[in-house]
Amino acid sequence: MDAEHASARPVPVTLGATVTRAPGATALPATGAPAHPSAGSAPRTGTGAPREGGLLDRFGRVATDLRVSVIDKCNLRCTYCMPAEGMPWLPQSQLMSTDEIRRIVRVAVQSLGAEELRITGGEPLVRKDLEVIIAGIREDNPDLPIALTTNAVGLDRRAQALKDAGLTRLNVSLDTLHPETFAELTRRPHLDKVLAGLQAARAAGLGPIKINAVLLRGVNDTEVVPLVDWAVTNGFEMRFIEDMPLDGDRSWSATNVIPARDIRAAIEEGFTLTADPRGRGAAPAERWEVRRPGETALAGHVGIISSVTEPFCAACTRTRVTADGKVRSCLFSHEETDLLSTMRAGTDDEGIAQVWRDAMWAKPRAHGSDRVGLARPDFVQPERTMSAIGG
Repeated sequence: MDAEHASARPVPVTLGATVTRAPGATALPATGAPAHPSAGSAPRTGTGAPREGGLLDRFGRVATDLRVSVIDKCNLRCTYCMPAEGMPWLPQSQLMSTDEIRRIVRVAVQSLGAEELRITGGEPLVRKDLEVIIAGIREDNPDLPIALTTNAVGLDRRAQALKDAGLTRLNVSLDTLHPETFAELTRRPHLDKVLAGLQAARAAGLGPIKINAVLLRGVNDTEVVPLVDWAVTNGFEMRFIEDMPLDGDRSWSATNVIPARDIRAAIEEGFTLTADPRGRGAAPAERWEVRRPGETALAGHVGIISSVTEPFCAACTRTRVTADGKVRSCLFSHEETDLLSTMRAGTDDEGIAQVWRDAMWAKPRAHGSDRVGLARPDFVQPERTMSAIGG
């Protein structure tokens, strides 16, 4: 059983509420009192971080889920992600090279215990050397699950090559099945390209394929049942994501968030939902079995990522590296640790690993601070947007 299917549940809360633990989960201890059983015995640095082993933080969480962004550029301009004119892109010299990405992943897996990799962006397909990156990572780590988060524009031409390079599975961002709504949301008329990419990915044998949709009030919130129906009919897993404050326009408002409870209710207007018996573990999505009304056969699965109204920070196992080689211990962090400069200065693998341990030891309790809640009055949106961070 993988980490995605161990047992844990989020706490349903109202917008702006504060939570500190999930039911049945170990309570997050006070700073300086790690809960992980090995935390007390490992040698420590001056920061308090372990000098060996994996990516432990002050609250006993161990990061094993690696997210690496390979580029900040994107070929869409989604309204909840960036302004219409785009963002100031990183110069090529500041991006990690193919070999640098390969080395960072190797250190994470072989020295720090990372168990799975997700390649993100920006839009990873914008990198022409993506297949080379994946092939190198696969050569170093033959058994590593490698996933790709993509908008699938251009995937129809590259799906087979990515599979041959060693890619395992896909998450595809798709918020609507209507061309007009797609153009409104992404500011690009490319729905047909996304659907062609999905068809090519399925033909290449990539899977599972998960479809990620951010629900926006008054824009695509009436498409919940049609999206689930389309996804399970095509063998995809539908995942709905609460809108998070990571937009380039800084226009996010808690009042516009469609909470997980309403998403579940909307799905149940067309399907029967049953909690996935495999549980959730550290996965960001709470997962449900989907059945059509009156049928006992399983139609598929749906997931809901509820970062705003049902935070799951107590079970977080993620560590992120941006396209310019900086560690972000939390998606909403206000601090970063520069691995790339350390690497380019000639530091050996163990030195890089220790810098990473120090960075993750300082991981905040939740949402960029030691309080939980994206809608709380004192929440400050991180300077980087989602496209610059990498999901």
